[in-house]
Amino acid sequence: MDLFDYMRNNNMKNEAPLAKRMRPSTLEEIVGQQHILGEDKLLYRVIKADKLSSIVLYGPPGTGKTTLAMVIANTTSAQFHELNATTSGKKDIEEVVKQAKETMGMYGKKTILFVDEIHRFNKAQQDYLLPFVEDGTVILIGATTENPYFEVNSALISRSTVFQLKPLTKDDIAILIRRAVSDPVKGMVAYDAEITDEAVEFLADLAEGDARNALKAVELGVLSTKRDEKTNKIIIDLAVAEECIQRRSIRYDKDGDNHYDIVSAFIKSMRGSDPDAAVYYLAKMLYGGESVTFIARRILICASEDVGIADPQAIVVATACAQAVERVGMPEAQIILANAAIYVACAPKSNSVVNAIFAAGDAVKRVGQCEVPPHLRDAHYSGAPKLGHTGYQYAHDYPNHYVKQQYLPDALVGEHFYEPGDLGHEKTIKDWFKQIKE
Repeated sequence: MDLFDYMRNNNMKNEAPLAKRMRPSTLEEIVGQQHILGEDKLLYRVIKADKLSSIVLYGPPGTGKTTLAMVIANTTSAQFHELNATTSGKKDIEEVVKQAKETMGMYGKKTILFVDEIHRFNKAQQDYLLPFVEDGTVILIGATTENPYFEVNSALISRSTVFQLKPLTKDDIAILIRRAVSDPVKGMVAYDAEITDEAVEFLADLAEGDARNALKAVELGVLSTKRDEKTNKIIIDLAVAEECIQRRSIRYDKDGDNHYDIVSAFIKSMRGSDPDAAVYYLAKMLYGGESVTFIARRILICASEDVGIADPQAIVVATACAQAVERVGMPEAQIILANAAIYVACAPKSNSVVNAIFAAGDAVKRVGQCEVPPHLRDAHYSGAPKLGHTGYQYAHDYPNHYVKQQYLPDALVGEHFYEPGDLGHEKTIKDWFKQIKE
């Protein structure tokens, strides 16, 4: 590194955003994540002992994945390399592996490779990395916001320990906010700023566990607020805080793991007959910018699978909702969706139809080709009687419009696929069947 590189790096460090400047350099400075970084926890012990093996850090943005990797870099005696999967390719990995082999051969030192956004590496890139992780040429630290069990090569996962980082609590965020204002080296002390308790509480709440969002708001407040005429200080009060973070940060990536978790919770809330939870998750999806047509399809599926004939109107309401939201659009569509979601959540539940179609499908595969009983075959042509297509009994000619006769193929006589439940309209069906068949 020449003098110009040194000066450029030093300037970038000093002028970096507050969130980056405030990154801890030691384990003791890290706030939160005590479930994996408590003094009695495995990860804390192996970092302290410099005995780290390959790991994957999984968690939402702003929870400290990159921070933890940088702390490891400051703690370990191993050679440390950092790649970002969004900008790096196979050649970059090859260069790290080459240096790792040389470092081990010449100095007997291990190499740690930190790959941020590791889920961005394609399968070929992950496959290339695998043998060098397996033989210990590199110790891998992968960081990802996506579920690694879906997005990272299963062979890499099997050779690594996955640690899940959780969103920081409001108390954790509050500590970081106060530290950012008062830290004389990394923080905003040079601006002679103060922050009120109300502002701290507000920012910690709206950050939704993302430290980066909170610190970004603090920095914006300090840099944009005029000094108080009486004290000559920059005062970050509630009004300033509200201007700096006007919208609650919601973790909702429409293509990410969190998206599927919220959709899953939405469907399970409707299935579980909890309209409050259903409409909450609906609001969260809408707040995150989810497509109204996508949400309408989820409601339609739930009405069919989980309500079924227990309330035949549920699928009618859901279908009308799906059509209406396409015609109306937001913001009015949210009311239509809420109508349908609450209706489905409050409806009596039955999965008898699901069981019926799956059981019938299994029967089709199990028995193979089955002949339709002769009396059910088409008899609307002159030669039908000669082929034996006779004997059908017209149900409307009998009491209750019902007559007992064979409808299933011979191989399936006596089997039952649809078993009506005891709730809603299905109870009516069950009672009706009992009346006419007995």
